[in-house]
Amino acid sequence: MNLVAFLGAIEIGLVFGLVGLGVFLSFRVLNFPDLTVDGSFPLGAAVCAALIVSGIDPFSATLAAIACGCLAGLVTAFLNIRFGILHLLASILTMIALYSINLRIMGRPNLAIIAEPTILSAFEGLGIAMLYLKPLVAGTVAIVGVLLVSRFLASEYGLAMRATGANPRMARAQGVETSQATYVGMAMSNGLVALAGALFAQMNGFADVTLGTGTIVVGLAAVIVGEALLGTRSVLIWAAACVVGSVVYRLAVALALNSDVLGLQASDLNLVTAVLVTIALILPGARSSVRSMLSSARWRRASA
Repeated sequence: MNLVAFLGAIEIGLVFGLVGLGVFLSFRVLNFPDLTVDGSFPLGAAVCAALIVSGIDPFSATLAAIACGCLAGLVTAFLNIRFGILHLLASILTMIALYSINLRIMGRPNLAIIAEPTILSAFEGLGIAMLYLKPLVAGTVAIVGVLLVSRFLASEYGLAMRATGANPRMARAQGVETSQATYVGMAMSNGLVALAGALFAQMNGFADVTLGTGTIVVGLAAVIVGEALLGTRSVLIWAAACVVGSVVYRLAVALALNSDVLGLQASDLNLVTAVLVTIALILPGARSSVRSMLSSARWRRASA
């Protein structure tokens, strides 16, 4: 794997680390299975690209993309809480609706912004090559996201949100507005995913209505791989694990697809993803089994 492919994998991994953070908030914190991310990722890209093309500055366009992602999360939460629609079905309904909305926003299936100013344009005067600038910007945004999310979850309201996901009945008994916490958490989750979509569009020079295909799988892979590598000892480590897991996942995919020994092609991406996620799911249980075996062996030796 050459330098360009390596830095490209780092860049995409950092961008999708924001998706991992969003999935972490919905799946792990709120215990809310959410497939809206497959629609809110291209939504962020579509809104940002459409606004940049119309002459809006990239930073305002990115903020608008985040706001639209938050609205998408609120719609899913509203369908679930107000009408009692199952989590997965509510998120699928929103995801399907967003496909048509994204087409309306862009006016076409894809929109090029390669010749338009982006948030990267503000840093071009630093004299850093674009090859290195993209990972630096993506990494900075990812680090800020991890710090803000972990700080929020450690606050009083964040603890209430975590209680909502862990035990809603007990949380309500303690005076927590569980519905409100769900609305806020889902808005934050999809806002982060939309931010990732906006960054992806600006760094790659286009937005496409099909960008969201498989986004939820990538987000879950980031969370699972990160947890397997770093664990969940604290909220900060847990949040950072999402970004680390995303980068490791992307590097593993790039290494597998660029390895002549394995003979894999770009069309094998889903197979590689399935294998990596399966390994990440097996690892924690395998480590526990090994520890148990070693403890038993030590106990037998001590008894003898």
